[in-house]
Order: sequence, then structure tokens, then C-alpha cells
Amino acid sequence: MRRAVRVPVGSNTLDGDLEVPLDPRGLILFAHGSGSSRYSPRNKYVARILAEHRFATLLIDLLTPEEETVDERTGHLRFDIDMLAERLVRIVDWTKSEPPLDHLPIGLFGASTGAGAALVAAAARPRDIGAVVSRGGRPDLAERVLPDVSAPTLLIVGGRDPVVVELNRQAMRKMRAPVALEVIPGATHLFEEPGALAQVATAASSWFDNRVMPTGLPGAQ
Repeated sequence: MRRAVRVPVGSNTLDGDLEVPLDPRGLILFAHGSGSSRYSPRNKYVARILAEHRFATLLIDLLTPEEETVDERTGHLRFDIDMLAERLVRIVDWTKSEPPLDHLPIGLFGASTGAGAALVAAAARPRDIGAVVSRGGRPDLAERVLPDVSAPTLLIVGGRDPVVVELNRQAMRKMRAPVALEVIPGATHLFEEPGALAQVATAASSWFDNRVMPTGLPGAQ
């Protein structure tokens, strides 16, 4: 089942694309990065692979169209990590009362600056978020809450993106949750090289397969 959704967040409404496979085993909520949206071909590709693993996926814009227009000029809203994380938390709350999502365990997939927002949201809702995956992410933007994240976290970075690799290594040292770093050889920040994004999707699917589970089971967050 695929459908467009509109999620009320405070005085705003956010647009998203929801896909729910038959007998879903969890929900993966995507937090897009700077200058990106729910139409990101990279995140849509990863979402398709996750659907094959029977995960529902929700790709949602964390900014309204009006805010996107402002951000295109200023570039500041994409770095307002606290605001983006608060909206992620509100979206998590919305799923709790929205069949058929209301009973599903949740994972977060964050890209670029969206990964920082995902980690802040995971720290704020430790019982709701079962796992986090970051693609080419900026976990350093969540530096103040990294020790509070309890969800198992996978950091995926491109081998030809040395600055982000080092930022991720530094973030790992501040985290207490189970955390792993996967470096995709030969990949740059957008994972546009042949086969690179497939490796991202495989790693993310495996991480969520083993860590997103129903609330109340051993190991659930």
C-alpha cells in the first residue's frame, strides 16, 4: 500500500509518502539531509530495499514548502537540528495513533544533517526508537546528546569523504549505545558510484533486520 500523508506538526503540516508492505515488521522513518526532500532518489532507493525486507517506510519533508523556499536562500533551517528533531518526535507520536502504523516498532534512517536530527530524536524517545542508521551523516550536529542515545546506531560513510569519516569516528567515541562504522570503499558523500548505494541499502537493511523489534521483546528500546 502506498499513499501520500499529511502530518500535523504544531501549526504546520508536513507532506510525506508512506509505503506499507503486507505484514510489515517495523516502520523506518526517513530524516532527509540538507537541501533534500522526500523525492531524494537515494532515499527512495533505500526505501524500496527496506520494503523488500517487509519494513514500512515513511519519507517525509521536515520543512514546509514555504520553509524550503526560505531555506534555499538562507540555508539555515536545514541546520536547525533541534527544530528538525522536534518534528521527528511529533511524527513518531503521529504514527502511534495512525493504523496500520500504530503497533509497529520504529527505526530512523538519517542522511547528512538529517542524521543529526535523527540522533537527537532517538535520545528524546529511547523507548520508541529501536535503531538508527546514518548515511553520510553529521552525527556531530547531535554532539550534546550523543551519550544519551540508547538505540543501536550504524554510521555509514563513503571512503572518499574523509572529513565526514573523521566526524563520524569522533561521534562514535562519545556514544554509549552499541555503534558501528561502515566505510564504503571508493564512495563519495552522495554514494553515486556504481554499487555504492546498493551497499548502503544492504547494510541498513541488515542493521534494522537485527535490531528493530516489537516493544517488550528482549533488546527492544
